[in-house]
Amino acid sequence: MTAAATRAAPLAAPLAVLGGVAAAFAYVATVDPNAPGHYPVCPLLHYTGIYCPGCGGLRSAYAVAHGDLGAALGSNALAVAGYAAFAFLWVVWFSRTVRGRPFTVGLKPAYVWGVAAVVIAFTIVRNLPFGAALAP
Repeated sequence: MTAAATRAAPLAAPLAVLGGVAAAFAYVATVDPNAPGHYPVCPLLHYTGIYCPGCGGLRSAYAVAHGDLGAALGSNALAVAGYAAFAFLWVVWFSRTVRGRPFTVGLKPAYVWGVAAVVIAFTIVRNLPFGAALAP
């Protein structure tokens, strides 16, 4: 293996992840989730009428891909926050990999429980009458 290939090998994982996410967003950008029949229906919404935390996520990704942040937030604000968190963590991962430093996400249990609480609260509030603004 050449010296350049040895230096580039650690970048394969972050670049592959970026390629996969870019491909997924490109697909969603070209196949409109607002048009019926292109994507499966959320089973929880279909059978119970309850919005799950992911309902509206594809529509928000479509809006983000088209640069419409307002529509993205209206479709699923939690998903948009997730896209931003992913982008931030990916940049940190990539920059640490370029510098030859290890990247670990050392989340304390309190952070995991906090994120879980936010997701649960988001799900409950978006299904209540006063939280209709959070519904897709």
